[in-house]
Amino acid sequence: LGPILERLAEENNDKWVLAKLDTDRHQEIATQYGIRGIPNVKLFVDGVVTNEFTGALPEYAVAKWLEKAVPDRFRKDVETAQRMIKEGKVGEVREVLEKILAEDPNNEAARVLMARTCLAFDISRAEKLVVGIEEHSEHFSEAEAILTAASMHRKKAQPDSLPEDPVKGTYLEAIDNFVRDKFDLALTKFIEVIRENRYYDDDGSRKACIAIFRILGEGHAIAQKHRRDFGSALNV
Repeated sequence: LGPILERLAEENNDKWVLAKLDTDRHQEIATQYGIRGIPNVKLFVDGVVTNEFTGALPEYAVAKWLEKAVPDRFRKDVETAQRMIKEGKVGEVREVLEKILAEDPNNEAARVLMARTCLAFDISRAEKLVVGIEEHSEHFSEAEAILTAASMHRKKAQPDSLPEDPVKGTYLEAIDNFVRDKFDLALTKFIEVIRENRYYDDDGSRKACIAIFRILGEGHAIAQKHRRDFGSALNV
C-alpha cells in the first residue's frame, strides 16, 4: 500500500498531503485514533478524521476512495457563495465564483452556482457551464435543473414557439414566475397546467417543477408546500 499512496500523493500534491506514522513508536497516537490493524489510512480535514479504511487495497480502489473522500479545496468558498446566493448578493457572489473557476475551471460546484447566476442575462454561458457534468456526479441533478431553467428562459423570450392550447396562458405565467425566481407562484401555475394537460410542451410543467425542487432543495419550505399537490396532479 505504501508505494501506491506515495505515487498517488505525488500525482495529487495540490490536493492532499501524505503523512506516515510508525504505530510501534507512537503507540499513544495509535490508541488515541483507535488503530487496531495496519495498514490503516485516515483522512484528516481541518484536523478531524473524516474518512478511513483498513487493509491493503489495489491502486484503482484507493484512487476511487480518494476521489470520493477528499473534499474540494474550495469548499469553504463554495459554501460562502451558496450563502450569498440565498441572500441575493448576486454581484458579489460572481466575483467569488470567478476566482474559483479561474484556478479550477472543472470545479462542478462552482460551475453550477455560476450557471444559476448567468440564467437571467447569459443563457448560453449558463448551459455551457453545466454541459459535461455526468450522471455519476453529485451535481448532476443541479446541472439538469439549470438546463431546464435555461429552456424556460428561452421559451419566455419566444412564446410563439409554444403550441396553442387552453393552458398556454397559464404555462406562460408559470414560466414568467420561474425566470423571476418566484418559485411559489411558478409551482402553483405549473401544477395547474399538469392537472389540465399533463403533456403540454412535452411534459414541460413536470420537468419545470422537478427543476425548481432541485434548485430549492428538498428541505425548502416552498418545495415541501407543493410536493403533495405535485404528486397528486401527476396521478390524476
